[in-house]
Amino acid sequence: MTELPDEPTGAPPDELSTVAPRLRDLRRRSGLTLETAAPLVGLSPAHLSRLETGRRQPSLPMLLALARTYGTTVSDLLGETAAERDPIVRAGRAEPSEAGGWTYWTAGGAGRAMQALRVLVPQRAQGDLVRVHPGEEWLYVLKGRLRLTLGPAVQVLEPGDAAHFDSLTPHRISAASQGGVELLFVHTLLQSGAAELCLGGDDTRRRGL
Repeated sequence: MTELPDEPTGAPPDELSTVAPRLRDLRRRSGLTLETAAPLVGLSPAHLSRLETGRRQPSLPMLLALARTYGTTVSDLLGETAAERDPIVRAGRAEPSEAGGWTYWTAGGAGRAMQALRVLVPQRAQGDLVRVHPGEEWLYVLKGRLRLTLGPAVQVLEPGDAAHFDSLTPHRISAASQGGVELLFVHTLLQSGAAELCLGGDDTRRRGL
């Protein structure tokens, strides 16, 4: 399995500044070495080490895969875990984060079995990325048009349309409208010992999610 290409080098954005030490701490807390943890997310130990030391920035798919592997959430990786579990998420308190070209806002509480996000997907962002992983996903289109590929089937969803599917089905999410697409996105956080797959735009490229 060939790993995902590196993200651009340089100083990470402020919202990702806490990810590197959190990744290292969560891996050690899980009793995993770099050599045992890296294959679970389709990375080399050297690439995972670069993520843990802040020399590379993780994409959103990488953050999702790492969160599943360590049994946590992207919010926790970003250091957004609240001291007390509050069932209400106020609009004014949701800060945007960006990874892999997507902008997203946490729309659910930390430490839950499901993670809810509001996501803005620009046109052509990660359009060739096909994901395969354990769990379920639900999405609801707020603005724009969404192109959703599930296995061999391709659907275009309009505002108000929703989809709910088993995420072991190879799936691809991309914007079908020039201004991008905004959606609500909910997925389950299921930990898996199997390597989770992310397939490139053609069948000859296989990359770890």
